[in-house]
Amino acid sequence: MSRPALLVTDLTLSVARLSADAAVPDWATAGRFSSVTRTPQELSIVCERDQMPADTAAEHDWSAVCIEGPLDFALVGVLSGVTAALAAAGVSCFALSTYETDWILVRRGDLARASAAWRAHGYRVRDG
Repeated sequence: MSRPALLVTDLTLSVARLSADAAVPDWATAGRFSSVTRTPQELSIVCERDQMPADTAAEHDWSAVCIEGPLDFALVGVLSGVTAALAAAGVSCFALSTYETDWILVRRGDLARASAAWRAHGYRVRDG
């Protein structure tokens, strides 16, 4: 299998954790990008930095990188390969999966190092 291309977007995202029983706030689904996941332990929200209220406890300034898809559900190891390249470079990430693809979030300050690591591992990285 050839390596998929990685698209570096212009999105700056934030990641928040609310209590598991919290209602989904209106701001959570505004903007061009949002992900809301409820588990028995938490309500996790990823959205554009500008959409998240300043008084919300969150991790900010994540860059969003899309694995260009759509990816077939039968593919094996796509996410593993992308994150292994980051691990080798000492770059932490936050991964999200959608029906069509995977998204890798890296700290904005680590984006250049992440892109270099991916290129060194044979990935084509392009700006969106």
